[in-house]
Amino acid sequence: MISNKLPKIWYGGDYNPEQWDAATWSEDHRMFKLAGIDVATINVFSWALDQPDEDTYDFAWLDEQFELLHGQGIGICLATGTGAHPAWMARRHPDVLRVDYDGRKRRFGGRHNSCPNSPSYRAFSAALATKLAERYGSHPALLIWHVSNEYGGYCYCDSCAAGFRAWLQGRYGSLEELNRSWNTRFWGHTFYDWEEVVPPNALSEEWGGRRTNFQGISLDYRRFQSDSLLDCFKLERDAVKALTPDIPVTTNLMGFYPELDYFKWAKEMDVVSWDNYPALDTPHSLTAMAHDLMRGLKAGQPFMLMEQTPSQQNWQAYNSLKRPGVMRLWSWQAVAHGADTVMFFQLRRSVGACEKYHGAVIEHAGHEHTRVFREVAELGRELQAIGGELLDARGDAAVGIVFDWENRWAIDLSSGPTVALDYVKEAHKYYDALSKQHVAADMIGVDADFSRYRVVIAPVMYMVKPGFAAAVERFVEAGGTFITTFFSGIVDERDIVRTGGYPGELRRVLGIWSEEIDALLPERRNRIVLSTPWTGAGESGRPSADRGAAEAAAEARRQTAAGTELAGTAAERAAARRPGGGSGLAEYECGLLCDLIHSEGAEVKAVYGDDFYAGMPALTVNRFGNGRAWYVATSPDEAFLGDFLREVRAEAGIEPLVAGASAELEAAARVKDGQRFLFLLNHAAEEGWAELSTGGDDLLGGGASVAAGRVRVPARGVRIIRQRG
Repeated sequence: MISNKLPKIWYGGDYNPEQWDAATWSEDHRMFKLAGIDVATINVFSWALDQPDEDTYDFAWLDEQFELLHGQGIGICLATGTGAHPAWMARRHPDVLRVDYDGRKRRFGGRHNSCPNSPSYRAFSAALATKLAERYGSHPALLIWHVSNEYGGYCYCDSCAAGFRAWLQGRYGSLEELNRSWNTRFWGHTFYDWEEVVPPNALSEEWGGRRTNFQGISLDYRRFQSDSLLDCFKLERDAVKALTPDIPVTTNLMGFYPELDYFKWAKEMDVVSWDNYPALDTPHSLTAMAHDLMRGLKAGQPFMLMEQTPSQQNWQAYNSLKRPGVMRLWSWQAVAHGADTVMFFQLRRSVGACEKYHGAVIEHAGHEHTRVFREVAELGRELQAIGGELLDARGDAAVGIVFDWENRWAIDLSSGPTVALDYVKEAHKYYDALSKQHVAADMIGVDADFSRYRVVIAPVMYMVKPGFAAAVERFVEAGGTFITTFFSGIVDERDIVRTGGYPGELRRVLGIWSEEIDALLPERRNRIVLSTPWTGAGESGRPSADRGAAEAAAEARRQTAAGTELAGTAAERAAARRPGGGSGLAEYECGLLCDLIHSEGAEVKAVYGDDFYAGMPALTVNRFGNGRAWYVATSPDEAFLGDFLREVRAEAGIEPLVAGASAELEAAARVKDGQRFLFLLNHAAEEGWAELSTGGDDLLGGGASVAAGRVRVPARGVRIIRQRG
């Protein structure tokens, strides 16, 4: 558990008492009790109050809050307050001010506005953390340290330029190695002195935020900025740990936030925490994938849900209200995927500035007679009743999906082949297909222990880092199933192409080589034509004649030669795939990119149906040792992924969490001491159901017995079944 001072799922959130008077505090405490709030995060943006000038610290207001909250039985998540520097610091120490992407020096304002390589910022932030630890480290209310807040944003100032050059010297050792790694003979970019290296931004190598002349330079600058911000976190962490070694330390991450390598960050955190802000129309599987990614950062360790809104957000284009029941549903979804806390931003709505319309437990009405408060209080009662039963329960997925921030940066910075390639979307397509089949998947890093899984999926593994290919080969040789996709194995960690044929280091295990990559225009599609029927549990209902690969390839070529390219409306294309509506072969749509590959030992399972490469492999599988390695050479439609992954999991012997369920029913599970807790989460606005093979006890229903078979789940409702056996 996070802290034995509070051995239950924590319930609370960000509290800003400095914005209110004593009479309001008293009312807040009364309402906290009604809602079951037991944790408050304070001091998040209070540096200006804590330190009115560079020589003075004033913690009187914080002393008062510690005593008041502790007196109410509320534990404290104490932030170090360094997410926004004070105005006096910007005026007296301008090195704290960032320079933006366009080369403009910022003035004081906003938040997350400090240069991570500013000597002044680093010295003042570490000093404040030390002062806080000295004052509150032994206070019984202190549960956890919250360092700064939502780290992010790059800087391009002179301090960062100097820091970048030092970072490069540490990474490469010599200018000769730097020039080789960056391929600087291209466009005459050879560097002869370290001082000639400048940050890549709109004034030098980049434009538009994601386009660059030199991918190696831009990739390294992202690594450097992520490391620089991490160094700032570590300075404050080390300051508080020196005085409070037994108090855990975290900082709140942001899911798929692109700028920081969270796998690297997580190694420096005692517990991962993150802020979950989906829109009303965000697919629930994408939110689940984000939770699983945060859990995967520390190899399955439970995480903290540090922030979510009880009702609406203030910063999206359309700040819709959470419909009745959705806040509770999404809170339990977080717990289902590994959260050991449920916390909100914010506990009371502010009255001024940009967050005054961001939802809160206590709304502007100021009393408990609101829909939002009633829902918060109901959830508080449920969490109190469950107590610590779910604490530290883990997942036991048989599928791992590889996600890597550096690979993502390299894809985003690539000079081709299509602007439409979105790494997160491609990864989510595989996660979503498994979710629809109620199969759990872990989100894992490139250095994860693959042996924990039966199936490992690495979508769009464009960058293959040292050791990854060897780990894949060991995994497959030992009997595992590996899946990767188009645009994989192209470059090394320097973003330098591995010559000799794609997919580079993955070529041996996959048994294929790729010579070209076709980028399809947004309105264009190709077809995946199955060469042989699915041998597992394919259930799409598409025709699946027993033809060999050669016959399927010949049929595809005949169709193309006859000018029968798949075209027309989506309905027409769907009709062409139905029994009797086409060649009789099972077929699917694909788009975005199509790799033109050749088998060198792999079995061809499907071919392209159109264009000059009709009949070339689109899906292959290679037997390698005791396992199998699949290559999906294009971006397929949802129907293909459903059938394909059903086939793969059937071969791997992976059973779904439920035997069947209504359309919007999500299933997830956590395991503790051999006991499985099955979460049934109904995201539909009408009643749903799930088919259970094993009965159990309903934790949210007072422990009532639940028999195997079909169980009902209310609209936007939740059931947690402690399964028997």
